[in-house]
Amino acid sequence: MQTHYERLGGSEVIRQLVDRFYDLMDEDPDYYGIRKLHPADLTESRTSSAWFLIGWTGGPPEYTDASVIRFCAAVIHPLPSAKAERDQWMGCMIRAMQDVGWMRRCNRNWTAALFKTADFMRNQPQ
Repeated sequence: MQTHYERLGGSEVIRQLVDRFYDLMDEDPDYYGIRKLHPADLTESRTSSAWFLIGWTGGPPEYTDASVIRFCAAVIHPLPSAKAERDQWMGCMIRAMQDVGWMRRCNRNWTAALFKTADFMRNQPQ
């Protein structure tokens, strides 16, 4: 049985998705709410997000190392995140998925799982 990682196209395709996501966040004012939560230099954000998605989708075990998971949590959890930021994140991610052709490979369950993850990261009620 194939993992999500394999079905989605592996590390290279996941990195393309992450790059497109952060490019959109940087370029489109609709995503300013989440952009302002990140440092000016998005290099580490891109790396940690790619590592997270690679591990989360069942990629190589080095991406599921506890230190990577702790790093991702340390980057994400201190950021004030409410429903507006969650919704911007989801909008940006769906657009990035469309732009790199992931929507052909993903189903509603995948999008729902991403939403649950984004909602879990919220640390503000509204």
